[in-house]
Amino acid sequence: MKNCVHEKGIRLIGDLPIFVAHDSADVWTHPEWFELDPDGNPIRVAGVPPDYFSPTGQRWGNPLFLWEAMESSGYSWWKLRMRILLETVDLVRIDHFRGFDQYWAIPAEEQTAENGSWVQGPGKSFFDAMLREFGCLPVIAEDLGLITPEVNSMRKECGFPGMKVLQFAFEDDWHQPFLPHNVESLSVIYTGTHDNNTTRGWWKEASPELRRNVCRYLGFESNEENIAANLTRLAWMSSSSLAITPLQDLLNLDGNCRMNLPGTISGNWIWRCTARQFDALNPNLLREWNEISGRA
Repeated sequence: MKNCVHEKGIRLIGDLPIFVAHDSADVWTHPEWFELDPDGNPIRVAGVPPDYFSPTGQRWGNPLFLWEAMESSGYSWWKLRMRILLETVDLVRIDHFRGFDQYWAIPAEEQTAENGSWVQGPGKSFFDAMLREFGCLPVIAEDLGLITPEVNSMRKECGFPGMKVLQFAFEDDWHQPFLPHNVESLSVIYTGTHDNNTTRGWWKEASPELRRNVCRYLGFESNEENIAANLTRLAWMSSSSLAITPLQDLLNLDGNCRMNLPGTISGNWIWRCTARQFDALNPNLLREWNEISGRA
């Protein structure tokens, strides 16, 4: 597939979750690299503390890495994982990038993520080892949520672009780092990600104050019919080196087509685009935005 899409001038972005499942082949074959008890059960599990998405945090339940053991192996598993992924895609979005600096460890018996603690991860030394192996890493760092100066420093030292999400840009003041006039070129800007509502659904749930902030920034009135197109165009006109919008926003679909609701297990990742919907895309409009924004 990679060679096929390259012939059409298309590049692929793949996702690399930082953690793996307890019942995965990886944990089964190398339990010595994971934080497990003698019976093979997780001692502590992964997640994030209470945040924008959930008042009780997110308990993902993945077993945690024993980073010293992985380092002593030369990060062999990580190198193989990255090599195989790069055979399939051109760019890799590392999910939960901050977990390489510090990760949230939750006692396995806890039912929510509230009673965890931050634990030091491998830090930049991990990426130094990966850079020595691959020469360069075509990586997008998912640096959303509670991000510390240490995480920002690690990302910049590695030369990885971070993520900017327009749906998060209008809730505070005009110094918000996700606003297009504040973003750095070493970044990837999104209208929303797979964890967000569709932009149309987000607008429908937005407060009157947030809607006013959006319209003030755009300089004209927006509504449920045009907000997805307006934010997509705004992302295209930003200084971010790469702009991405979910297909649901290009199709102006509502919250019923949301991809994922963080912190929930069922009902996610079931939306599929139909051929009829795809045929409704306006390629001329996309071409126009690419030309006037210099992204052609």
